Amino acid sequence: MSLWTSLEPASATVDPGASTRVRLRVRNTGDVVDEYRFEPVGSVAPWTAVEPPTLRLYPGTTGTVELTFSPPRTPDATAGPNPYAVRITPTEHPDAVTVPEGNLTVTPFTEVRAELVPPTVKGRFRGRPRLAIDNLGNTRVTASLSGTDTGDRLAYDLQPGNVQIEPGRAAFVDATLRPRQIIWFGSKEEQPYSLAVRRSGAQPLEVDGTFVQRGFLPRWLATALSVGLALTIAFVMIWLAYRPQVTSLAKEKMEQAGATALPAPSPSAPSKANAAPPPPPAEEPAAEPEASATPAAGGGDGDGGGGGASEEPEPKERTAATAVQELAARSEGRHICYRAYVADRGWQDPVCDGAEAGTVGKSLPIKALNIAVSGVKGTAGNGAYVVEGWKTGDKWASAADGVDMYFGSTKESLSPLQGYTIKVNDGSVCQNAHVADKGWMGLGCTKPGDWMYGGSPMEQAKNLEAVRFTV
Repeated sequence: MSLWTSLEPASATVDPGASTRVRLRVRNTGDVVDEYRFEPVGSVAPWTAVEPPTLRLYPGTTGTVELTFSPPRTPDATAGPNPYAVRITPTEHPDAVTVPEGNLTVTPFTEVRAELVPPTVKGRFRGRPRLAIDNLGNTRVTASLSGTDTGDRLAYDLQPGNVQIEPGRAAFVDATLRPRQIIWFGSKEEQPYSLAVRRSGAQPLEVDGTFVQRGFLPRWLATALSVGLALTIAFVMIWLAYRPQVTSLAKEKMEQAGATALPAPSPSAPSKANAAPPPPPAEEPAAEPEASATPAAGGGDGDGGGGGASEEPEPKERTAATAVQELAARSEGRHICYRAYVADRGWQDPVCDGAEAGTVGKSLPIKALNIAVSGVKGTAGNGAYVVEGWKTGDKWASAADGVDMYFGSTKESLSPLQGYTIKVNDGSVCQNAHVADKGWMGLGCTKPGDWMYGGSPMEQAKNLEAVRFTV
């Protein structure tokens, strides 16, 4: 028995959720009539159909069957090249099996879903919801997390701050919400908020939730305490104003009895009632207070330092290098952390890997930037002032992995940043800048080792307000 086969084409491409067809030509090169049975094998066999499933050929004749590939739009359809094969079994010679092979490339797609568990949390000082992120696509997803609310009434602590999710898997982020103001008295208040899943080159996926903030003490208790205090004060005032005069009836009776028992006074002796009262005792001079044996606390002068308790050292400032070192210790790979010095507000807390630094819609420009990286062999950059040209006299800033890099100035007399130039020494860096009156300028990425400019176009001279970086 002999058989000739041909796949046309040998390699094909298909989108998940769609289908494509490949033609398999078969020729009976033997000298007997034979019937052939076709069966797909390999990882793509579950979504491969063969039509017709059997083919009967006379000697020297050729037949054709069609292979239809229909990968589902699920993580099971692995993105990239997928080899496939068709087992051909002749009826007359079942041991003489032929297996032609081909290659099917499945295109990648991304689908991410997120859910808050529970969507509503309650608390007086904090709320702790959990964000579940599902990767329903067929490629790995890398995302960063952030939280926002109307009026900036909540502070957010998200652990971890960024995630990598394999196809068909889920990641869980523990969120802690803290109100910036405590409700001491009164009923509960509902504060809507949203957590955003941000991916490079894609719109943020926002999930809405509600934080119900309870009062520290109920309103009825505050009213009861106020009424009780008012009644106590009124009672004390009335008591002081109308204090009753209390006399002892027994004392009066004893005085009357003593007066009747005394003998009548003699004419020569002056009566006790007419006698002059004794002179009052002379007042003794008040003793002066003794000098204190030890000086009062804090009363020292000169170099004594006042004698008070020693002051506690101020906490160490949390910079971009601090954040990137902590992130690198928890998660291997490439990371970039950064923070902005915002006019009238000062340094913000550092954020990492695509999160937003600065402000949007508040007309507060960025005066300086602090950047640190890990896993990219260091970074370099400089700030740009469009009106004044490049900042003359300053050297280009650079820093190794895990070390702070600064550019710009926090001095009030100097102009805010209107742009910047940045690169990393190993790989590429992506950036997006928010410019006053222009909005986000769009994501831009460098080739490995190249410089990237971000911010206001050179002819427009708009202040820089917010930035995002990824490596």
